[in-house]
Amino acid sequence: MKIRRFSLHDNPLFERLPIELADNLRSLNPWWIGLPGKQTPSFHRWAFNKLKRQLTQGMTPATVLRGPRRVGKTILIQQLIESFLAEGMDPCRIFYVSFDELPTLRGLREPVLDIARWYEKEALKSTFNEFARRAGTAYLFFDEVQNLDAWAPQIKNLVDNHDVRVMITGSSSLRIESGRDSLAGRITTLDIGPLFLREISDLRSGQVTTPYWADNALDRLTTREFWRGGIEYGRETQLSRLSAFKAFSDRGAYPIAHDQSDVPWEELADHLNETVIKRAIQHDLRMGPRGQKRDEKLLEEVFRLCCRYAGQTPGQAAFVPEIQQTLSANIGWNRILTYLRFLDGAMLIRLIQPLELRLKKRKSPSKVCLCDHALRAGWLQEIVPLDAEVLQANPHLTDLAGHIAESVLGFFFASIPNLDVAYFPERGAEPEVDFVLTVGTRRIPVEVKYRRRIDPHDDTRGLRAFLEKTVYNAPLGLLVTLNDDVQILDPRIIPISLSNLLWLK
Repeated sequence: MKIRRFSLHDNPLFERLPIELADNLRSLNPWWIGLPGKQTPSFHRWAFNKLKRQLTQGMTPATVLRGPRRVGKTILIQQLIESFLAEGMDPCRIFYVSFDELPTLRGLREPVLDIARWYEKEALKSTFNEFARRAGTAYLFFDEVQNLDAWAPQIKNLVDNHDVRVMITGSSSLRIESGRDSLAGRITTLDIGPLFLREISDLRSGQVTTPYWADNALDRLTTREFWRGGIEYGRETQLSRLSAFKAFSDRGAYPIAHDQSDVPWEELADHLNETVIKRAIQHDLRMGPRGQKRDEKLLEEVFRLCCRYAGQTPGQAAFVPEIQQTLSANIGWNRILTYLRFLDGAMLIRLIQPLELRLKKRKSPSKVCLCDHALRAGWLQEIVPLDAEVLQANPHLTDLAGHIAESVLGFFFASIPNLDVAYFPERGAEPEVDFVLTVGTRRIPVEVKYRRRIDPHDDTRGLRAFLEKTVYNAPLGLLVTLNDDVQILDPRIIPISLSNLLWLK
């Protein structure tokens, strides 16, 4: 009896793709027919090399890149594809889909799998496994996949049964996290936020510099030598550092703010409001599970208060009465807290939790840190400088600048992979400490004092109290300041300016 060999062309599942969708997919992958893709910037973000290693050599078949909107996730995908093509990879091995721009997907029950089957037939002309043995593994790039329902089981089916490597991006960590359980052991996650200070300098100058703080340097954070070397590095590169910090103070850290540095601030602020904040609130967060709609006005008001209280721990006492008064509604704290977590999930804010070393009956509120102070400036229409010279000309903004500096630092620490960050709330005789970094079994207290004059005794009281408790196992403390020239006699405390600390990464 002669056995008929299965052909992809015989599979009726391919008929599911509407003509418009198939045409869109072809236009998104012009390299299949020898045409160039969209021209990409020459500037590469810090995650580029790490993503390329993970995608080609990583232990898991799928890589997830998470981050708020407009930080460059799609550009990173385009740059990876351009890099693969420049190295001579067969163009048919590369498949890109943007789920943010394909409304014709709605009629498909399993869009990821249906599109993957279409790709096998259209580009590979064979199954994934056959093609991998003959010509190499296929690379599938799924952009903004969180917009799909039940995307995770489809990715699981894809990587479990087919020889492929998959990269996924998403603007909502809540929706991405909801799929992690079914993808355990199959994905590696990398978070990316707005530009680091060194990246701002590189983007504006066109130069490429190597960061002092390497990815694998967490253990070194507990040594004085690391921070002293970092301060010396900041001193040697002072001109570039302060120039980048001035630009960061003026325009924030979104790539478009520095890639198009001649765009007036008012135009930039409107752009960030529309494409980052409103897009997240109206699109990423508007719909909950099973199509449940969330209150857009409440989301906007909660975000407004996050901007107002950036770098602080407002909690129930601040949020509830203001929101009830503004919206004229009896909205409770639990609902507000849920919406705060939504904003954290959209990565517009980070909620820094208190360091709870002992069981307490009353848990302290979270500290609110914005992903970029430019979002605050645009949303509230209130510019607060961080640059020392500009702040000196506007001394009435010093206290507010201190809170924003704390917000900037909190989000920066929270963006470092594998670094645990919390804050230490005031407990009886123990003063509050702005942040506590945990590295293994050791902790590093961090205090922010963002003003011209520092009192070596009063401004280090929280650090000294923390350092003197042996149970906290703290080898040193950091005093983060406005200027570079602060001197502290206590050898356990290392003063470092905010610009210098941000510059290290």
